[in-house]
Amino acid sequence: MRCPVCNFKSTKVVDSRMGPDGLTVRRRRECEKGRCNYRFSTMEEVELLDLTVIKRNGRRESYRREKLLSGLRRSLEKRPCTDSQIDLLLHNIEHEMHRIKGSEITTSQIGDLVIKHLKDFDPVAYIRFASVYFSFDDIAKFEQEVVKLKSKK
Repeated sequence: MRCPVCNFKSTKVVDSRMGPDGLTVRRRRECEKGRCNYRFSTMEEVELLDLTVIKRNGRRESYRREKLLSGLRRSLEKRPCTDSQIDLLLHNIEHEMHRIKGSEITTSQIGDLVIKHLKDFDPVAYIRFASVYFSFDDIAKFEQEVVKLKSKK
């Protein structure tokens, strides 16, 4: 890892700690260049590699975490949650995705996982996501989903 101050090519790990979510590792690093010795922190997390997403039209593409995060952020816009809570939500969804055996996952499977996690995380975000995911085409279907959500509470 390069030093962010002097761009020296070598740094050493001074300390490693598990992140509060249990899914990340925080590493304290120090530049090994004699005069710089700048200290900084990095975060390390599991990345889902070699996972192919099968779209509804049959097209295949590599899993892109940013797309899922963008959808979650859109659903959670102006809701009372922190970035770290959203990151933990994303980690939990990806953890379940990882548990599905094989190297392919459908967009429906991903959507179902998001729906499941959002329902417990934030009911308003759940309704927002569900309205797009289930393609509500009239107010009655939207209303039915709200009633179902209320009855489970």
